[in-house]
Amino acid sequence: MNVGRRTIYCGEVRSADIGSSVVVCGWVHTRRDHGGVVFVDLRDHTGLVQVVFKPEVSRESHRAADALRNEYVIGVHGQVAHREQGNVNPKLPTGEVEVLADRLEILNASLAPLYDWDDEVEERLRLKHRYFDLRRPAMQRNLRTRAQAARIVRDYLHARGFVEVETPVLTRSTPEGARDYLVPARVSPGCFYALPQSPQLFKQMLMVGGLDRYYQIVKCFRDEDLRGNRQPEFTQVDIEMSFVDREDIFELVDGLFARLFGELLGVDVPQPVARMPYRQAMDEYGSDAPDLRFGLKLVQLSDLVAGGQFQVFAQAVASGGEVKAIRVPAGASLSRKELDDLTEFVRIYGAKGMAWVKKQSDGWQSPIAKFFSSEQQAALEARLGLEAGDLVVFCADSAQVVADALGNLRREIARRTGMIDDAQFRFVWVTDFPLFEYDSEAERLASVHHPFTSPVPEDLEAYEAGDPLKIRSRAYDIVLNGVELGGGSIRIHTQELQARIFKLLGLPEADSRERFGFLLDALRHGAPPHGGIALGFDRIVMFLVGTSSIRDVIAFPKTQKAADLMVDAPAPVDEQQLRELGIRTRRS
Repeated sequence: MNVGRRTIYCGEVRSADIGSSVVVCGWVHTRRDHGGVVFVDLRDHTGLVQVVFKPEVSRESHRAADALRNEYVIGVHGQVAHREQGNVNPKLPTGEVEVLADRLEILNASLAPLYDWDDEVEERLRLKHRYFDLRRPAMQRNLRTRAQAARIVRDYLHARGFVEVETPVLTRSTPEGARDYLVPARVSPGCFYALPQSPQLFKQMLMVGGLDRYYQIVKCFRDEDLRGNRQPEFTQVDIEMSFVDREDIFELVDGLFARLFGELLGVDVPQPVARMPYRQAMDEYGSDAPDLRFGLKLVQLSDLVAGGQFQVFAQAVASGGEVKAIRVPAGASLSRKELDDLTEFVRIYGAKGMAWVKKQSDGWQSPIAKFFSSEQQAALEARLGLEAGDLVVFCADSAQVVADALGNLRREIARRTGMIDDAQFRFVWVTDFPLFEYDSEAERLASVHHPFTSPVPEDLEAYEAGDPLKIRSRAYDIVLNGVELGGGSIRIHTQELQARIFKLLGLPEADSRERFGFLLDALRHGAPPHGGIALGFDRIVMFLVGTSSIRDVIAFPKTQKAADLMVDAPAPVDEQQLRELGIRTRRS
């Protein structure tokens, strides 16, 4: 029985439509038979509407409704009516009305639902049957919010003179950081393309080409060991601008986040967003992505405990490490078991253990109290701002271990003690990153961001021949609630400076010419000063929809082992394809 074309969405039927004939289409959400009258909640992406099959309205449709089951796809023609007294549902936007069906068309049957959306379901099952999981109202909201966010980004940047340019997906491998995904080139046997980890060099070429302001919402690929909220393919908002300094980038991105969070969440993002130097972030929060929604700052105590009687502290300082602590207001209420659990927690990050002190009204309660004189205790209390009822947790080790252990411990304590306000959004720019770090495996310097990042000029001149690790970069990250949402920098725009940086990185001139010759040539042909940023679009949408899993904002995500469970990828290919590519696999 053909019902014709859809005339209205399920969730849009209202009292103003009473008396009108409509065609609604969707999935059977629930079916109820009440003494010969069949009620169906029909669902599409806009919501639910109640459809009623009565024999006195249409015997044929009423008989056909007996065959309906959950998730059947149907079309219904009928008249909108007011619900009978006592059947109004104020919880639904369509709760005052119903559709009295006179024609029913079963467009497709369905097997029984794979699971109940209200139940806790193993994620692997959800990913295996993603086509079903996408019907969940939560997933519908997430993906539609993602689409709205993309529209806002495009509107915002277009209004500011940006040009959207698509850069190549098949490009050259320039190994830096994560491993590339390689694609064999059939017409060039033995050669490979790489999928881009970012459009970095292409967007710099666009600046050399005079585009002035570029953006792209672009897929990027990294063949790295996955953890947490990472995906082998991800989406970023890629931005580059000519004739700018970092303040121009900050102003642009501050305004973009104000638009996104204002339009989609009604949240006011203070302008300008706060700034914090990298060194301060590491010293006070143990992280270059600090969560500012709560206190629990790290406090330096090395000078107060050096040479003291507590050998764990004294030896850590003597060997070049440090001792830091966190004051937890009213934390003395934590039990010994809770403290033991926290001690095990810091071991995850390389710490050998955790010392603690509870400040009681009559003095210190702690296994280490006996190692400190009353004068030393007073000095520590003054530095920490300690009050009765407070807890102090200490870590003594190398600077890196102390930062990792206490940086993660402060978040764990905040989580366990309810200090985190999930309704708060605290943005911060972290600036002045080091230009280099030491790669102990390769036994050479490596770029903290990438080798095209401009150094702070005065630092380069002061430390190039001495300690290059002291050179700061003109790089910056935008951080929200302890999560890095994006990073960028002012780029190197002269061939001479780029060659100096390659040399400091230990890259022989022949290698730099082989890998980056096109860049070096471009920089000699009138490259303007330029800079930009790449924002993690998936992570931004996570905050906009309020989920903790990146897989909830991607239509078809991969698992932590980089597998697509729905299509069963990656998968072997047949021998003929391999022969055409000149590839032979090793079989164990």
